[in-house]
Amino acid sequence: MSYIPLIPLSELPENSHKSVWLGKKSIALFHYSGVITALENTCIHQGGDLGQGFIQTLDDGELYVACPWHGWQYNLKSGHAPHGYKDRQALYDVVIENGTIMVSEEPVTKAFKAAHEVDPVADLRKLDYQTTEKSLNVLGISTTNMNSDLPRPSTSETALQQALDFAVSEFGASTKMIRLRDLNFRHCEGYYSRHERACTWPCSISEMDGEDGMNEIYRAMVLWADAVILATPIRWGNASSLYYKMAERLNTVQNQITLHDKVLIKKKVASFIITGGQDNVQGVAGNLNSFFTDLGFTLPPFNFLGWSRGWIAEDTENNYNSFFKSRYVKRSVRELVTNTVQLVMQIKNMDASHLQTPKPKISESGNLPG
Repeated sequence: MSYIPLIPLSELPENSHKSVWLGKKSIALFHYSGVITALENTCIHQGGDLGQGFIQTLDDGELYVACPWHGWQYNLKSGHAPHGYKDRQALYDVVIENGTIMVSEEPVTKAFKAAHEVDPVADLRKLDYQTTEKSLNVLGISTTNMNSDLPRPSTSETALQQALDFAVSEFGASTKMIRLRDLNFRHCEGYYSRHERACTWPCSISEMDGEDGMNEIYRAMVLWADAVILATPIRWGNASSLYYKMAERLNTVQNQITLHDKVLIKKKVASFIITGGQDNVQGVAGNLNSFFTDLGFTLPPFNFLGWSRGWIAEDTENNYNSFFKSRYVKRSVRELVTNTVQLVMQIKNMDASHLQTPKPKISESGNLPG
């Protein structure tokens, strides 16, 4: 077996690890418990740098390196994933000669990425769209939060239900209502901050947890809906915190444009219902419009319904009754849905195969300004 010198032993003290280059390959070296081992540095999941990983002791008493991107784990001595997983990282043999760490020219154990029998996000991975030229699928997303044991009237959710009912009765639409408060989903964990390629489609959290509630949002918004009507209360002049929790996890959708010039949202329309006891309807609408446009949604004229009793209306016990009796709300709900559906029908036949995306792309990131 041929060995190639890498670095002096002195550059890898006890309880340390680092990545070094072996020709065109990057090798992760580890020095723990008096033993030096070497794994291929590029994680087989999405290409994370194991030389920057975290060392963990698992239940079997063995040391593992956890990839800094998404936490995939590999045994330092064998390269195998923890018990129950068949994946393994390529392992190199190590010898020390004249104070120099040397590794085998080829791995003694090759990398292996297991094909899982059941892929819980296969439909997302394949982008199994359910929209057709004739479909009219209207998705309602309610972002208001409340205690399910102490339900209360919600102005935004009431208007959203009215909108969906009108879409069915007037236009024969198929509708779904998703209440974010009913979904158990993790916050975005900021993998993009580690490396641009660490934010993946499907979301890496979805890959790790097929039961994560955002998978329902991804399926309904990306694969099923022709139109999305999102309803939010005003919370301290902004959309609800549940909305922002969802929006952060939608970075995986927008980021496909940045990384791969790939648009997941095409020929879809977005409208909004914004209600609250204090004002700033237009500020909230501007934020929502900007974000959904960046995802790829098209916005119809007059695409939001706004309702507020104003800054000094502190008798909040009267909010719902005032809202429910409002002729403006009843009319605006119908007109919002009509504008939304009409635009859906207009853009159905649009050729979006070469949709232009004047957004930042990773391929241009090295260009000088101007």
